[in-house]
Amino acid sequence: MTLEEKVGQLVQYSAGQPTGPGTGRTDYDDMIRKGEVGALFNITTARQTNAYQRIAVEQSRLHIPLLFGLDVIHGFRTEFPIPLGLASSWDPLLIEQTARVAARETSASGIRWTFSPMVDIARDARWGRMTEGAGEDPFLGAAIARAYVRGYQGARLDAPDSIAACPKHFVGYGAAEGGRDYNSVELSEHTLRQFYLPPFHAAIDEGAATLMSAFNSLNAVPASANPFTLKQILREEWGFQGIVDSDYTSVGELIAHGIANDGATAARKAFLGGVDMDMVSSLYHENLVRLVRSGEIPEAAVDEAARRVLRVKFALGLFERPYADEAKEASAMLQPDSLMLARTAAEHSFVLLRNQDFSGRGPVLPLSNQTKTIALIGPLADDHGDMLGSWAGQGRPEDVITLRTALIQKMGAQNVRYAKGSEILGGSDDQLVEAVKVAEQSDTTFLALGENAPEMTGEAASRAFLGLPGRQEQLLEKIVATGKPVVLLIFSGRPLTLPWAFQHVPAVLAAWFPGVEAGPALVRTLFGEANPTGRLVVSWPRSMGQEPLYYDALSTGRPPRDIDLTHPPQNGIEKFVSRYIDEQNSPQFPFGFGLSYTSYRYANLQIDKPSLSAKNLNDELHAKGNTRSTLLSVSADITNTGARAGEETVQLY
Repeated sequence: MTLEEKVGQLVQYSAGQPTGPGTGRTDYDDMIRKGEVGALFNITTARQTNAYQRIAVEQSRLHIPLLFGLDVIHGFRTEFPIPLGLASSWDPLLIEQTARVAARETSASGIRWTFSPMVDIARDARWGRMTEGAGEDPFLGAAIARAYVRGYQGARLDAPDSIAACPKHFVGYGAAEGGRDYNSVELSEHTLRQFYLPPFHAAIDEGAATLMSAFNSLNAVPASANPFTLKQILREEWGFQGIVDSDYTSVGELIAHGIANDGATAARKAFLGGVDMDMVSSLYHENLVRLVRSGEIPEAAVDEAARRVLRVKFALGLFERPYADEAKEASAMLQPDSLMLARTAAEHSFVLLRNQDFSGRGPVLPLSNQTKTIALIGPLADDHGDMLGSWAGQGRPEDVITLRTALIQKMGAQNVRYAKGSEILGGSDDQLVEAVKVAEQSDTTFLALGENAPEMTGEAASRAFLGLPGRQEQLLEKIVATGKPVVLLIFSGRPLTLPWAFQHVPAVLAAWFPGVEAGPALVRTLFGEANPTGRLVVSWPRSMGQEPLYYDALSTGRPPRDIDLTHPPQNGIEKFVSRYIDEQNSPQFPFGFGLSYTSYRYANLQIDKPSLSAKNLNDELHAKGNTRSTLLSVSADITNTGARAGEETVQLY
């Protein structure tokens, strides 16, 4: 390979709909013929991938196939619940199955690389990308990271329906200051290793073929030019041999970070800092050859980076099977078993937050099949697009079964009274009046409120205020004032601060953004055909000022033990502790919380060792290289003491 061809393997461009600022270049056909491009992304059909692949395989000198990538975050065409919702299932096997479906559909379009899973620990609900991850806990996050990698990559990476996983964003991106996307991050090495690295380590240990660096700076060093994380930890300590891809233009952004004056310097620092492939910025394409010839970058380093890219292409079987079968592409999408899995995943993602007695009639949920009329109100009650969530891949609004459609199928159109009530942002007085009238004429009201998925959650969607946007809070209060039982369905990519609702609404369900089977899954759950089993993977705040909020914070020297924090401090004993003077310390709902339609009894708790020393722990972990040996056995008898079947997530702390 010539130097130019080796550098070409390290160049990646967006050849479809941009998912960031700019696309880099547009003259792809000629660059591919010259061997100057190694990967393309944001191309979404087999016809498109095959067209570019034919140029690479049939017209370039070395016939090296391209690697096509895409942000397949929670499904390709069959959209599953957002990752935060999937994580709320606490079910790695279920998540693995959803990733397998995503791999099957994605690969049918010739795309063999997903920029997923996002394994950033997220502890601040202001950060919009909380929606893409598994929450605040590194242990659960690591288990879920492994599940995604297994699902995407399958038993064999070279199987035609497997795709390369790419855990991201390495590292600390979820700890952005103030929850503001792309912001700086300061983490001690203890915090980094204890909380933020474990999900990445788990993904690499599971065999992830690639990894993506992050936008943020970490302790004043940009993550896309950080030899401590990308070389010392990732390569030397963990032995990672796969591709390190930059995030979208993050190499070029080293200039704005202030560590480079120009593109050449940015390219040199990113490459020597540990980034193999430059996504979109074109700085490797424009500068690496000259930097090697000037002696600023060793050619041997370029050789090794190119080898890593080629190894992944060989591992995927691209040299043997470079093309997608266009005739089979459509049949891979939205298969019946995929849709059934999407419904199951949605049912397991829902978290029942509140289910109070109403007027002495018992808990509002589940509804009886004898319920005659339901008012369905809210801007998300008949919404198609938002149900897909952010980063919806190739999901299409027309694939979604809405709550309104499913409810009519269940009860008949004559028994479902619908009013939008408001827009997500804005709305009119007439909409409010109509909604109140509809609620007054019905037995029960389902109120579907929340965020706009593409604009208010996901990347570049940080929020300083976490309440219901627009006039939705006003709508909520007016509907509750009718005196009819109300079920609030919260559609969001993060916890929302709703103190009034949690005091006055008898039943509240966190529905997240449930995907293509949103409506059927919700109806089955609301009527008790499915029992909600979801548990929170993030601490739900009472107010915005509590953020960042997480369950495993260290104790201070002045913990507020045995002090009532529900009122302002009355004396020195109550004041001079770690607390707020105008808010409780505790969350509205803690990590791991979730109600059920049944009840469980725990008994006969057993533990096989009275203690386990740090030395014994270390010795057993490393005995004969076995890092998964059983160190401690804990057991309990769990009995369903209610009248309904259910599933219990057993949590041990």
